[in-house]
Amino acid sequence: MDERINKELLTFIEKSPTAWHAVKNLAESLREEGYTELREEEAWPLKPGARCFVRRNSSSLLAFRIPEETPAGFMMMAAHADSPCLRLKELATAEAAGLYARVPVERYGGMILSTWLDRPLSVAGRLVVREGDKLVERLVDLQRDVALIPNVAIHMDRSVNEGKAFDLKTDMLPLIGSGTSAESFRRLIADAAGTTEKDICSAELQFYPRTSGTIWGAEGEYVSAPRLDDLQCVFACAQGFLAASESGSIPVFCCFDNEEVGSSTRQGAAADFLSRTLARIAAGLGCELPRLLAQSFLVSADNAHAVHPNHPEYADAVDRPAMNKGIVLKFNAAQRYVTDAVSAAVFREICRRAEVPVQSYTNRADLPGGSTLGNISLAQVAVRSLDIGLAQLAMHSSYETAGTLDTSWLCRAAAHFFASSLHVEGETITIRDGRNKA
Repeated sequence: MDERINKELLTFIEKSPTAWHAVKNLAESLREEGYTELREEEAWPLKPGARCFVRRNSSSLLAFRIPEETPAGFMMMAAHADSPCLRLKELATAEAAGLYARVPVERYGGMILSTWLDRPLSVAGRLVVREGDKLVERLVDLQRDVALIPNVAIHMDRSVNEGKAFDLKTDMLPLIGSGTSAESFRRLIADAAGTTEKDICSAELQFYPRTSGTIWGAEGEYVSAPRLDDLQCVFACAQGFLAASESGSIPVFCCFDNEEVGSSTRQGAAADFLSRTLARIAAGLGCELPRLLAQSFLVSADNAHAVHPNHPEYADAVDRPAMNKGIVLKFNAAQRYVTDAVSAAVFREICRRAEVPVQSYTNRADLPGGSTLGNISLAQVAVRSLDIGLAQLAMHSSYETAGTLDTSWLCRAAAHFFASSLHVEGETITIRDGRNKA
C-alpha cells in the first residue's frame, strides 16, 4: 500500500467539499506544473509543446498537452467531481420555527439519506456577489461544524430498526441552532465570502459531512472518506496525467460536473464542452478533426461496486470485483457501460504493460446499474471508449470505503495510458508507448 498517495488523496478530498473547490484545486496543481489557463471567450494561441487547461462554470475542467510532432489522436480520461448531497435552497435562507432554526434543503443525486443523520455538517459552495457594477463569483467554505440532522430517539420511534422511509421536507432538515440563529447563519455565509449580505446576488451552497477521511484495516488496506465516488478517480487520473511522459497523441484529462443528476447541463458530459475543445485544438494545429478522432480513445472512470461482505448475494455470480484487486472494467449488454471487446482489449494491454491488475464487473442480471460519463460523452465525441472504476463499498453514502492499493494502481495505469498512442489500420490497432516517468 502506498500510504503517501492515499494521504494525498484524503487531503484532496478534504480540500474539495464541492465540485467548484475540486476544480479550483486541480487548476492550482496544473499551474504549479506550468499549465496555462485558456478561456472559452478568448482566442487560443496553440503551438507544439503547449500545456493548457480550460474551465467551464468553474466546476468542470479539461487539461491537455500538445506534442512536438503532428498528433496521432486524443488519449482521454474522464471522471466527475460532484457527489450526492443536500443542497441549500437558493440564497441559503434559514427558517426559525419556535425553539430551533433549520435550513430548507433539496436532494442532489441518489444519496443514502440515513447516512447523513447525526453527523456534523458544514456548508460550502459558490456565491455571486456585487462588486460595484460587476458580478463576481466567490467560493465559500465555512470549514466548521454548523449543522446536524438529528435522529428521532428509539423510544419515540420503535420501528426505526425495521426500515424507515425518510421524508425530505421533514426528516432531513439540518438544525443550525436556536430560533435566533437564522440571522447569524446568513452572516456566516457573507463573512466567509468576504462580502456583505446585501451584496450577495445568488448562491449555490451545499452541506457536506465534516468527518475526516481515514486509512484503516489490520494492514491499512482500506480508505474511507466522504465523496470517494468520484474524487478517488478524479485524483488518480489527474496524478497519472501529470506524471505521464509525452507520446504521439494529445493527452486530455477531463473533470466534469453534474454526473450525479444526469450530466445534461452546460458543464456536464452531455454538453459540448469536450467536443468544442477538441475541435479548437485540431483547428489550432491545422489538423483534420475526424482523422484525429479515428485514432482516439476515451476512458470513463467512475467507481464500481465491490462485493459486499455482508450481502454477497447482490453481486453477479461470476463478475465479483473486490477492493485491492485492481481496476474494474465495466460491461453491460444494454450499453449503459460502453466497454466492448476492442476497448477492453486496448485497456487491458495498457494495464498489462503497466503491471496493473484488472477485474471485470457486470450487474446482477435483475439489478440494473446506473449510467456513467462514457455513454453520455459519446453523443458528443464518438470515439473508442470504455468504462472503468475502482471497487468500493457504500456507494452514495455520506462516508464511503475503497481499497488503498487501487488508488496507486489507477494512478499508474493512467500515467501509462496518457503516455500511449493508438495507431489504427482498419481492424488492427497498435499501441505505442512513450517513455513513462511513473
